[in-house]
Amino acid sequence: MTVFAIIGHIARTDGNFSINDLPGTGGRMDVLCRCVNTSLFLSHDLRRDVECYLILCGEPSGPKTVRFSGSSVRSLSPDERSAGALIKKALDIPCGSEFREAAPGISVRKGGLERLMTEHVFAVLDETGKDVRGEATLPGAFLLSDHQNFSEQEEALIKDCARYSVGPKCLHADHTITVLHNELDRRNCGWK
Repeated sequence: MTVFAIIGHIARTDGNFSINDLPGTGGRMDVLCRCVNTSLFLSHDLRRDVECYLILCGEPSGPKTVRFSGSSVRSLSPDERSAGALIKKALDIPCGSEFREAAPGISVRKGGLERLMTEHVFAVLDETGKDVRGEATLPGAFLLSDHQNFSEQEEALIKDCARYSVGPKCLHADHTITVLHNELDRRNCGWK
C-alpha cells in the first residue's frame, strides 16, 4: 500500500464551492484534485493499492481530511471536475472524528495532519530531501504540501520525518507524485 497525503492550506472545508471555479471558490482545490488523479490513475485503470488523503485547512470549519481509497473508489474520472465533485459531496455530509463514507471509496472526517501522523509514518517529499534514486528502500507513506510551503506549525510536526526529493528542481505536487510513482513502479517491476 502506498499512501499520499497532501495539505491544502486554503482549501475549503465545506461544499460551498463551484466545480467550475476550483482554484478560486475552492481555495486551490484544483491542486488537490490533480493530486488525487495522479495518485490513483493509470492508463485505463486505477492503482488499487493507493490511498490519497487530502488535508483541508481552509475556511470555514477546518481542518478536515478526505480519503480516496483506490481499492474501492467508484465514479471517479481522470479530470479535476470529477474529483472536485466527489470532494464536494464528501464535504456536504455531516462528519465526526471517524471517517464517514460519502461515496464508494471516499470518506471524510474532522481533523488534520496531527491525527493522520498518529496513523501513518510519513516521509516528506520536498526539494531539500535526499534523492529517492539513491535510497535502497523507501517508506510507504508520503506527505506533500500544495502550492504553499509547510507552515511553521506543520514543520514542527514533521521535523523528525525523513525527507526525500524526486529531483533537483522544485515540482508541482502532482508532478512529484508522478515521478515518485515511476520510481516505485520501476523498483516493483525489477527495472534499474
